[in-house]
Amino acid sequence: MEVIEFKSKIKNGIIRIPKKYKQKIGDTVKVIVITEKKAKQADIIDNLLANPIKSKNFSPFLREEIYERL
Repeated sequence: MEVIEFKSKIKNGIIRIPKKYKQKIGDTVKVIVITEKKAKQADIIDNLLANPIKSKNFSPFLREEIYERL
């Protein structure tokens, strides 16, 4: 197995391979995608912090209730 690394833009679901590698690669490859974008999980947490879910019957614990089990 040979490892070749290059950056490419994805257009219509197609990853373009630079000309200098096309003859080396052949017909079958193993693709590992490493994105340069931030993980979306952090976006979900940021969104919940900015827009908390509201519930009519919710009341936060009192300090005494939090430490009651100790």
